[in-house]
Amino acid sequence: MSLTHFDAQGQAHMVDVSQKPDTAREAVAEGLVIMAPETLALAESAGAAKGDVMGVARLAGIMGAKRTADLIPLCHPLPITKVAVDLVADPALPGIRVTATVRTAGKTGVEMEALTAVSTACLTVYDMLKAAQKDMRIEGIRLLAKSGGKSGDFRAP
Repeated sequence: MSLTHFDAQGQAHMVDVSQKPDTAREAVAEGLVIMAPETLALAESAGAAKGDVMGVARLAGIMGAKRTADLIPLCHPLPITKVAVDLVADPALPGIRVTATVRTAGKTGVEMEALTAVSTACLTVYDMLKAAQKDMRIEGIRLLAKSGGKSGDFRAP
């Protein structure tokens, strides 16, 4: 298997997608912010020092998806048609489960946009709650599913 972001000489380059057809594409990613039960209660109550943790993190995730090409050097700027970021308090972790769904109709997939949305939302949760707990952990950022394009569909096991 060859890696698409390297040319024959091993130099990094942006993949040429100009000959690929536009297709409907979707990617779903997830991540977790693990914290103490008391910190989770603070996040759920919107009583954190900086305000509504879940709402601000949701907006940050959406903004992160839209800025992916500015952050990841070889990503193409894409016309994103949907970004949905969901944050759910999960007492069993304890923590917050973040899921992002990104869609486009284009020549390349939105996996990186979904992963960036999750990462940005998780980092925002950490930022907003760090006054209460500095040893929170961001874990498990991964692609859950993707559809569309030449490589077809993918579902994480």
